[in-house]
Amino acid sequence: MARRGRFIALEGGEGSGKSTQAARLAGALGAVLTREPGGTRTGEHIRALILDPDLPAIGERSETLLLLAARAQHVSEVIRPALVAGRDVVCDRFSGSTLAYQGYGRGLDTAELARMSAWASGGLEPDRVILLRVPPAEAGRRRRSRGAIDRFEGEPEAFFLRVSAGFDALAAADPDRWSVVDGSGSVDEVGERVAAAVSR
Repeated sequence: MARRGRFIALEGGEGSGKSTQAARLAGALGAVLTREPGGTRTGEHIRALILDPDLPAIGERSETLLLLAARAQHVSEVIRPALVAGRDVVCDRFSGSTLAYQGYGRGLDTAELARMSAWASGGLEPDRVILLRVPPAEAGRRRRSRGAIDRFEGEPEAFFLRVSAGFDALAAADPDRWSVVDGSGSVDEVGERVAAAVSR
């Protein structure tokens, strides 16, 4: 029987460095690199809609349904076919972000969100989740240094603190699958910690 690929998700708040580390990890593993929301042509259009700060406010439930629509397409078009073909997949965000952002951040019911996300993904979950944890002050400095602000990056600090607490709670509840990695330091230093967490 052919080997099924590994599905690894990198999670973390804005400014945690996960996009950089996801690309680095995928390169080291020879894995498919993808992201959420996005990863497909349809998903990238949804991403642009969700993140556009110039559009009228999107309600919490509408935002969640858009994200889950992007995930359903992403899983069926990119992630599952790659895994079945034996390719490893590294994804910049997955279901953990839905629970942390729309659950803890926006205040929606996390159990309900988990069921909806599982339905959208056809039950697919990452084999390993790497959570990059960065002190709030450092994450804020990184966000501000980017210049352009999308709709999530423009949220108040209290929102990011709720999201961070949500990620911590998710990691604590599933220590066999989640690994918490210190995201402070140079790209190389963090990359070594991520690689060690994946190898475990």
